[in-house]
Amino acid sequence: MKTVRVRINPSVPASLALGRVDPARVDATSEEDIAAHQAADEAEALQDAAKFARRVRKRLGLSQSEFSHRIDVPLDTIRNWEQGKRCPTGAAKALLKVLDKAPDAALVALS
Repeated sequence: MKTVRVRINPSVPASLALGRVDPARVDATSEEDIAAHQAADEAEALQDAAKFARRVRKRLGLSQSEFSHRIDVPLDTIRNWEQGKRCPTGAAKALLKVLDKAPDAALVALS
């Protein structure tokens, strides 16, 4: 595959690629449209997090109650993650990533 490098100078409009942004469409976008797009993006992110949490638990072969006990998180929290009502954040997200990449080591460290 051939790599082509292109220099773009934002101060020179002629150097910008055509067709990347439709100014008329951007100008026609209302605040309500922007809010609707943001809400849709947030809902999609929650569903992605829910799928990830469910996949990690199933890869470990644990039920929701067993999983909540092993990682010391309330069962309701696990259910909320998997139903997309809540999204794991901070340490919980990091723990899920470790459980996904190195499940044996993570479970040993947690016991």
